[in-house]
Formats: sequence, C-alpha cells, structure tokens
Amino acid sequence: MSNLEIELQALKENLLEMMGLVSQQIELCKTATLTGELASAKEVLENEKRVNALELTMDKDCENILALHNPVATDLRFVLAVLKITGDLERIGDNAKNIATFLIKNSKKLDKDYLDKFGIAKMYEISISMLSCLSESLKKDDAELARKTFKEDELLNKKNKSGPKIAAALIEADPKQAKLIVRLLAVVNKLERVGDLAINIAEEVVFHVEAKVLKHNKDKS
Repeated sequence: MSNLEIELQALKENLLEMMGLVSQQIELCKTATLTGELASAKEVLENEKRVNALELTMDKDCENILALHNPVATDLRFVLAVLKITGDLERIGDNAKNIATFLIKNSKKLDKDYLDKFGIAKMYEISISMLSCLSESLKKDDAELARKTFKEDELLNKKNKSGPKIAAALIEADPKQAKLIVRLLAVVNKLERVGDLAINIAEEVVFHVEAKVLKHNKDKS
C-alpha cells in the first residue's frame, strides 16, 4: 500500500468518526428534547470541541495530501469532497450546539403538546436517519445510498414549511408562551437546516463516486 493510500484511508476513518460524532450530537439533542434530560444537552456542548478539532485536523490532512501527493481522478475527488463535507458536518454540529443551549435554558418549560404539534420528534428521526444513511454511503462508496436522503429531506422541508402556521395558532391559543413557541420554531428551522447540510454531503458523495455534480441540479435522481 502506497503512502497516498495509507493517508487516504486515515482520512476516511477520521471522516467517518466525525460523521458518527455529529450524528450522536443530534441523537443527544433528541433525547434532551423529548425527555428533558439536561445531561444529554450538556454532553452536546462538551462534544462541540471534538467536532471542531476533527474538522481542523482533516483540513490540514487534505492540504498535505494535495501538496505532497498530487492525487488525481477518484482520489482527488475524494479529497475535495472531504474538504466540503467536514465543513457541512461542523455546521450540523453548530446547529446541535444551538439546540442544546436552548434546551438547557428552557427544558422545564417545554410542553409535549407543542413538540407534537411541530412534529419535532419526527424531524429528529428523519435527520438521524439521513446521517446514518450517509455514513453507510461513505463506508461503501455507494452513491445510490446517498441519493436516498433526497426524499427524506423533502419531509423535513414540509415540516419546516408548516411551522410558522402552527406557531401562529399556538401563540393565539396561549399568548403568554409566545417567546417559547417562537424559539421552538427556531428548533424546527435548525433541524430543517440539518437536512439541507446532509443533502450537501450526499451531493459530495455522488461527486466522489460518480464524478457527477448535482449542486443546483433539480433532477438529482
């Protein structure tokens, strides 16, 4: 095995580690949201430094590979994809951190009925499913598996689109909880954003495996 192959394998292992950590961050947010367990939310904040550190490490590794080995074809596409994927994973981590911060401040005020009305549990489920699917697609270099996330993202978009109308109805019924309801709507927005970032990652997997650029392409099938 060449030095380039060794470094690419290490890069892939680090990428899968970061993907797993970010997925865990969303799972911890889900637990904290649905159970009120603040320990999970606090763990998200503690893990944030690890997420950022992994991004910086892989950025440097990608730069070294490009500078020292001059990769071509699929190897080059993989390195370029990793540079973008790590940025998207870091942003997913940021969304998880922001949700966790909100939960720590408001966990005792959350009403299960509000969560149900917004469909937040389902949004978490979809987000985690997308990240799990992407992790498998990266392990197997499977572009078709990555494409499966596109339909899941449509479900998140629908939930997000209905959010303002749901928030308005809840505020009308209980004006005193307006601030909390608006912040819950922000959680809905953040989970929808997680889906958007996951789609960015899926597009990079397809780029790496098939040399196809899907960004701005409405027909991604």
